[in-house]
Amino acid sequence: MSEITTIPDSLDGRPPGGRHLRGNLGVASIVFMVVAAAAPLGVIGGVVPLGIASGNGAGFPATFIVSTVVLLLFAVGFTAMTPHVEEAGAFFSYVRQALGFPVGIGIAFVALVSYVALEAGVYGLLGPAGVGVVELVGGPTLPWWLFAALAFAVTTYLGYRNIELSSRVLGILLTAEIAIVLVLDLVIVVQGGDHGLSSGIVDPTAIFSGSLGIGLLFAIISYVGFEATAIFRDEARDPERTIPRATYVALVLIGVFYAVTSWALISGWGDDDAIARATDSGSTFLGDTAQRYLGAVGADIITVLYLTSLFACILAFHNVASRYVFALSQRDVLPPALSRPHGRHGSPHRASLWISAVVALSVLLAVVFGLDPATQFYTWFAGATTVGVVVLMIATSVAVLVYFSRDRRGYSLWRVRIAPALGLAGLSGALVLILANLSDLVGGSSVLAWVIVGVLVSAFAAGAAIGSRTRNAS
Repeated sequence: MSEITTIPDSLDGRPPGGRHLRGNLGVASIVFMVVAAAAPLGVIGGVVPLGIASGNGAGFPATFIVSTVVLLLFAVGFTAMTPHVEEAGAFFSYVRQALGFPVGIGIAFVALVSYVALEAGVYGLLGPAGVGVVELVGGPTLPWWLFAALAFAVTTYLGYRNIELSSRVLGILLTAEIAIVLVLDLVIVVQGGDHGLSSGIVDPTAIFSGSLGIGLLFAIISYVGFEATAIFRDEARDPERTIPRATYVALVLIGVFYAVTSWALISGWGDDDAIARATDSGSTFLGDTAQRYLGAVGADIITVLYLTSLFACILAFHNVASRYVFALSQRDVLPPALSRPHGRHGSPHRASLWISAVVALSVLLAVVFGLDPATQFYTWFAGATTVGVVVLMIATSVAVLVYFSRDRRGYSLWRVRIAPALGLAGLSGALVLILANLSDLVGGSSVLAWVIVGVLVSAFAAGAAIGSRTRNAS
């Protein structure tokens, strides 16, 4: 492990001395955590059928290629600014550096709400998945919240410990879930699909069929989590090199995996039949495909790994949210006691427990009010996260353009102006699509969609006000 670094106490972006996390994370470890946060098996089993059914059908795999290109353009400027941001605050640190302390803290509050919302909401998927696994082995039907409670206990324990323990756990779970899906992809491709491999991924007619906008919306949702690479700056072995490399590797890995697998699943049934099945039985689309090509054993393995994929997603977002709290408390925006790392583990243990308390309250309220864990609890919270994270990336793109507007600091025009501007345009278009279809994402309620937007706006306003007061008091 690296030693604690002592840095002067100030509000200009350099954290107070003695309040640093410790770690020795390399590129692979960080990639495991951010790809796990994206929950690849959860996306393949849940989002992909929605994209096929409601989006552009057989052309849906191409939307992952488009999304990857947009996010890579974003990453070009994001990683160029990384050496100039000497704190582990991810998006809010970049925004603070370029747009000022109050705006940065406002963005930090939006990030915190977004990540905690998704961590809590995924318990609404994990619980029923746990019920399904127990029933698979002939067990009784148990309440969903029981499995949520068990996963919560393990997450809280791992969040309290050193980040490298979480990284090892995530690495094992992620390797298993990707391996089984790649086996399914390979079998489908080798067998030639149902009656030939789909050409929809490269066919303009298929790509622009149906609703391309909805397809892009679901594709963008699938990448939530990749941007968390910079939050592990203090625990990275060599942040100036590790963070950019991890960002690019995570993006390309996620994008290729989603594009290839969604194309293979469509090929497994044929274009028309795949659209029909995704529409009529989207919740079992992945399992039905596995049953057809891998048999009952393969389908059962995917059922179990779907549960572990959701747990990996929860753990990854718990680690990210904890480090946001830690970074904010370093700035004395939140209680300074939350930024005291554990003496032995070097972890943000107090911040982690604080996040656990908020998540526990959210799940408890969902149980008390009898919310459906998937169609209400998860969907509502995921809607907030989707809007919030795209807003974060837009703000960061603006910050990059502002930061390098007068001095390119030796970088090319492409890296700090053209690519970030193109990424900003793509993300802005995605935000328009998401807002236009937000009511559909949250169960068809326009009132709830406005509530979500209102919560995020309020979070930004509260953060900016606190940031301004903290700045003026310094």
